[in-house]
Amino acid sequence: MNAKKREFYVIIERDEQGFYIGEVPHLKACYSQGKTIDELMVNIKEVIELCLEEEQESDRSF
Repeated sequence: MNAKKREFYVIIERDEQGFYIGEVPHLKACYSQGKTIDELMVNIKEVIELCLEEEQESDRSF
């Protein structure tokens, strides 16, 4: 599979418990968290992949 390289902005905030919360505004319901920035970035990459797969599936259903 030849995947295009895409870039997304990630908004990162820190919650009251010290977790980092990341959100990708361009993708619907695409967010994750991590104890560290590095952990958050690993998690958010996985979530982006899932969000893109879901987006493709919903595009096919129309």
